[in-house]
Amino acid sequence: MSLSGNKKSVTKPVNGLLFLIPAYLIWGGSPIFWKALAHVSAFELLLQRTVWSFLFFLVMVVLQNRTEELIQAIKKRSIILTLVVTTLLLSTNWYLFIWAVNHDQILQTSLGYYINPLIMVLLGMIFLKERLRPLQIIALIIAGSGVIYYALTLGQYPWIALTIAFSFGFYSLLHKMTSVASLTGLCIETMMLSIPALPYLVWLYLTGAGAMFHIGSGTDLLLVGTTLVTALPLLLFTLGARRSLLSTVGFTQYIAPSCTFILALFFYKEPFALEKLVTFLAIWVALILYSADSLYAYKKMRASMEKIN
Repeated sequence: MSLSGNKKSVTKPVNGLLFLIPAYLIWGGSPIFWKALAHVSAFELLLQRTVWSFLFFLVMVVLQNRTEELIQAIKKRSIILTLVVTTLLLSTNWYLFIWAVNHDQILQTSLGYYINPLIMVLLGMIFLKERLRPLQIIALIIAGSGVIYYALTLGQYPWIALTIAFSFGFYSLLHKMTSVASLTGLCIETMMLSIPALPYLVWLYLTGAGAMFHIGSGTDLLLVGTTLVTALPLLLFTLGARRSLLSTVGFTQYIAPSCTFILALFFYKEPFALEKLVTFLAIWVALILYSADSLYAYKKMRASMEKIN
């Protein structure tokens, strides 16, 4: 029995990685995809991404026999009001990421997603009254110092990175505070965005101002494929998270911003002054402290649970 238990504990996180790693690689490599659509406006890309993702999520809801769950969630006023806010946050996050990629600001998107775990800790302290451990406080101070240094030395506020980090942070916080399942919530969010997006896309097509069916089949296929960099990695992430230890999910989340960092620096040759390096080093040190603290807390919790059992 102990042998089978050991096998299970080993294979479970390994199986999860088979889903998590592709999900993060798709997210991390997505700038390549959006760069290929740089000739299309960021706003139209947001609308296309929304509509095609909604169709994908709707199909997934039907295939998983969760249609009734979707209908019940739509009927609840409290859930809908919350999802209206999360929809605005999600659309802001998506739009800004696309805009930043196509305006040579990939480094800021990478910085934003590196900062995000620390933003989540900060929001948990403010809104959920969660108590911060000493290493978490130190990590936040170091990260904050790095951002302040960036603003003072470069004379520019890293608004893209912070908006991306805070929009996704508040998005995650609100989902944590509501009872709706992830897939159901995403289906409703993209549905609400699709209600104004679809008629606007039709208007763009009729007036000849849109990209779909006006530029070429290659562009059309890429626009339909926006769901592959949106819904597909999310599905893979969900499958992987269910099969992985929490610590595994925590450490692998840095794959995506690391990929975008490498792309920005070595592939797209974005300027990387010493001031930016100092800021990234501060964030990396903060994340190492945060991850070490999280791993220690997780192991301590598991040890205490094993003693109880």
